[in-house]
Amino acid sequence: MRRAASALGLSVDIRERPDATSLAGAAALLGISPADIVKTLVVARSDESYLFALIPGDRVISWPKLRAAVGVNKLHLPDPDRAFEATGYERGTIVPLGSTTPWPVYADESIRGRRIAMGAGARGYSLFVEADDLLQALSATVTDISAPQPAR
Repeated sequence: MRRAASALGLSVDIRERPDATSLAGAAALLGISPADIVKTLVVARSDESYLFALIPGDRVISWPKLRAAVGVNKLHLPDPDRAFEATGYERGTIVPLGSTTPWPVYADESIRGRRIAMGAGARGYSLFVEADDLLQALSATVTDISAPQPAR
């Protein structure tokens, strides 16, 4: 993953961190807000090709918005084994850098202009990067693909 970032000219900071049991816990351990933790979701199309969706930690994926952005009628989250086959990363560690296949990246527009933390490809580590640099390096499609977290 670090080699993939370097090949794209990205400056990343990888930090070891203790396991967290929640997003809020992870944010507290890292000293950042939950919105600055970006979830990388691997999403399957009906033809079983994939894409990455980058969603801020304090929001959820909006399936109607993502389907409209991709221009398809059906998308779904694959089971953990398929996600691993598609990326080479375990769920919870997935990052769009260094994936076994460089799938297209769709990113929620709210991550622009932030320094973000995300999975680093291995449990117990977080990757920090300037979101704008990441989006440019990955030629990401940046649009509104998220919704507020539902009330609990």
